[in-house]
Formats: sequence, structure tokens, C-alpha cells
Amino acid sequence: MSTPLVSVCMTAYNHEAYIREAIESVLAQQTSFGVELVIGEDCSTDRTAEIVRAYAAQYPGQVHVVSDTKNVGWRANYRRTFEACRGRYVAYLDGDDRWCDPQKLQMQVELLENDPSCGMCCTDAIDFYQATGEQRPWPHARYTDFDRLLLRTTIANCTAVARRDLIARYYAEVRPAEHPEWRTDDWPMWLWFASRSHIRLMERPTAIHRRLPESVSHTTAYRDRIAFRDSLMEISLWFDDHYGNSRNRFRILRERMAVALWILSWEGPAGEYLTRWWTDVRQTPRLVLCPEGAGLFVKKILFRHSKNRPL
Repeated sequence: MSTPLVSVCMTAYNHEAYIREAIESVLAQQTSFGVELVIGEDCSTDRTAEIVRAYAAQYPGQVHVVSDTKNVGWRANYRRTFEACRGRYVAYLDGDDRWCDPQKLQMQVELLENDPSCGMCCTDAIDFYQATGEQRPWPHARYTDFDRLLLRTTIANCTAVARRDLIARYYAEVRPAEHPEWRTDDWPMWLWFASRSHIRLMERPTAIHRRLPESVSHTTAYRDRIAFRDSLMEISLWFDDHYGNSRNRFRILRERMAVALWILSWEGPAGEYLTRWWTDVRQTPRLVLCPEGAGLFVKKILFRHSKNRPL
């Protein structure tokens, strides 16, 4: 069996409603090179496993399923699925997203082949909000440098194609499994790539990123949104400490505080807002000089009065 140039790393858990679209979007890719699809199926409780095994039977040698007799969790599933990828390049696509451009892999791999300094290539995407059917272009700003990615990512997981050997170096060097407090595995990977190589962003939407009403990264529970964002900033602090000589520490702490206070300016009691503000200022006294602390609290008071809502 010949080794494909590109492996598509797809993880799936309870994606029965979406997995066919994801798989078909990979099979629809038009390339001049070999592509394999490796699906990490994590013991779903719906028909996801049945569906992916049917595709593997229909496309032997092209579609492979990685699974076990028990659920291993998202982080271990990502790692074992990557380990099963044989290609020189690895493209990421979760089982609830899909690609919308049949030339996606061809364009990205050509760029990587022609630019040895580039470790990863990503593209624009389209956010699809499952609850409403609304679509929005993403990202809103375009940059791939380490210092700005520490504050806000512009890389959608479903658009990334990277060199396999560099992904292996990331796992060996960073060892994300030793950081169970990190609530995502793609944010740290992008930061590592930005610090160790060059990332190219193509201004062309090639993927549909499905925004579900409730997920780890997107939820209506405001405290969970704050906790997830805090986790991202903790990841950024770790990377700034290890790869940025801590030069961005204050900017990251300010961003962490500002996002939490922005959410709390819309939701939650005033006491919770003040507690969070004071906690951040007590840990980093310079934050008291940042205008968003008082400014967002004034907004919260005015919002309460305009909506006649109790604090």
C-alpha cells in the first residue's frame, strides 16, 4: 500500500447528524496526490461508529477507523488519531465540520511544498450557527504571528494543514497530556507552530465550522464561557513564559480580565463583576489603571437601568 502525501485527521463522538457531510467533503477533494482519511471514533452512543465503519468498508485503503472498546476522551482521541496518520502532511477536520472547497488540500499542499519555511497553512472559514442557520465569515482579522495569536486566534481547526514531523515535535516538546487544565488542544498547537515555524493564512474560505448551541468552547452559560476563555489565556501565559520570554504577560492578563468583565457586564450580578475585577487587580495591581474595569461596570449599571433588570 502506497503512503499518501496527506492524512486527514478526523475525530468523531456522537456526530451521527454531521459525520456523513464531513466524510463526503474529504472524499470530494480534487488532488494530484494520495489522500487518506483517518477517523478517531471514540465509542459514540449514537450511530456514528456504524456510519464511519460503513465508509471504511466502502473505501478500503482510503478511509481508516481508529477506535477502542471504551471512550478515551477528546485529548487522547486526537493523539491516537494523529499517530495513525501516515502522510507527510496532516489536515484537521472534526466530525461536525466540513470542507466547502474541493481544491482546499491541493492549494494548501502546493503552498507547503513550495515554501519549506512554512510549517502550517490555514485558510478563512465560514461559521455556521446550527441553531439559527446563520453564516458568518471567519476570522474577522488576519494575522498568524506569535504575539497576536497569544490574545486571539485566527486559525480554525478545520482549515489547518501542517507538516506531520512538526506536529510530532509539538507533542514531544509541549506534552499537552500533562496539562489537563487546558480545555483545548488546537490553541496550544497553533501557538507552538507560530513560535517554531511560519504559518501562512490563505484568504479564501474552504471550510464550514459548525457552531453548536452547547459545546466546550461555545455555551450559553456565562460562567462556563469565562472559564473556557480563562483556560485559553492560561495556555497563552504558559507559551509566553516558555517561548516569548514573558514579554506579553501583562497584555495577556489584561485581555483575560477584559473578556471576563465584558461577559459579566452583560450577565451575572454586580457583586460577581466586582469580585472578578478585584481578584485580577489584586494579583496584578497594574490592571487597576486599565479603563475597561470601571468603564464596563458603568455599562453594566446603565444596561441594568435601560433594561430594568436587577443586578
